Amino acid sequence: MNGLRAFESAARHLNLRAAAEELNVTPSAISHQIRGIEAALGVSLFRRANKRLALTDDGRSLLPGLSEGFGRIASAVGNLRDNQDQGVLTVSMVSTFAMRWFMPRLSRFQQKHPEIEIRISTTMRPVDFEREDIDAAIRNGAGDWPGMRCDRLFNVETVPVCSPDLPGTGPPLQRPEDLHGHILLHSAARPGEWAQWFEHCGIPSDKAARKLTFESTNFSLAAAIKGLGVAIADRHIVEEDVESGRLVIPFEHPMQLPEAYFLVCPERQALKPKMAHFREWLLSETPE
Repeated sequence: MNGLRAFESAARHLNLRAAAEELNVTPSAISHQIRGIEAALGVSLFRRANKRLALTDDGRSLLPGLSEGFGRIASAVGNLRDNQDQGVLTVSMVSTFAMRWFMPRLSRFQQKHPEIEIRISTTMRPVDFEREDIDAAIRNGAGDWPGMRCDRLFNVETVPVCSPDLPGTGPPLQRPEDLHGHILLHSAARPGEWAQWFEHCGIPSDKAARKLTFESTNFSLAAAIKGLGVAIADRHIVEEDVESGRLVIPFEHPMQLPEAYFLVCPERQALKPKMAHFREWLLSETPE
């Protein structure tokens, strides 16, 4: 089975390294397993063409049946998991979205659907729905994920935010130029955000007095709440912090980005009742 799986993956990708990454083994292991299958079957499944991997006639003949078979196995295992975990819905999202937007609203979903348990997986990497036990993801982008159902939640609109008790070490924040006298808090996950915003305002971005950089927007916002400087973030993400008074938007100069937040899931997953309940609630919570 390992050899057949190695061949099927390599044949789909026509690349040993890609197959190795998919199966979490080394390229040499993939090559060794394929040679074992070829020896057992007494045929050659691949050939080299202009330094690239190509299927032989025997390889092309074998691939469709294997792909269909492994697809059926994955579907059977997925159905079993669904039957065992009918009330569990696992959703992937980045930590900033989870902490700043999703968590403050989650109790309302639990009150409405106590029979559904939400499990949150925080990661920035793309989700492989075929191989990971994840039902849906919330991501920002253009909404062009092939084969997925994508429901737009809200557009991204960045604004500067700071503590209402920001120390008076710089000028009063009344216009964008005043930020040059304050410490700007940056997110390594979104490194060009401040520069984009200053360009949007039509003023230079290299005159800021100092800056502090954090791993994520979540940390830069926590630093802003503590009065360490001025952060930049999506208006919707900081909505709860602004309403509670932990943060303020010093002046209205928002920048609309071409991206948006989406609820993303496979089409087959979208048909399940628990997913439909979650989507309906999530869309009712969004401002757009």
